[in-house]
Amino acid sequence: MKASEIREKPYQEILEELEACKRELLNLRFQWQAGEMRNSAQYRQIRKNVARLKTVLREAELGVNASLLGRKNEKESI
Repeated sequence: MKASEIREKPYQEILEELEACKRELLNLRFQWQAGEMRNSAQYRQIRKNVARLKTVLREAELGVNASLLGRKNEKESI
């Protein structure tokens, strides 16, 4: 997933995807500990996705990505 694709999503959807990625990382850690991990590159890819999601959220907080913050405020007012 690219950062430009993330920026097009609503704020709430980004938060949900971040939580899903964190759960997936936890599952991969358990698989690694149990010796069942099949694709170790997947762990790195999900870590990068988490970083991208956090970066876009931080941009919204700082006002760099004002359109995302505007969509966040629209959702809260409804």
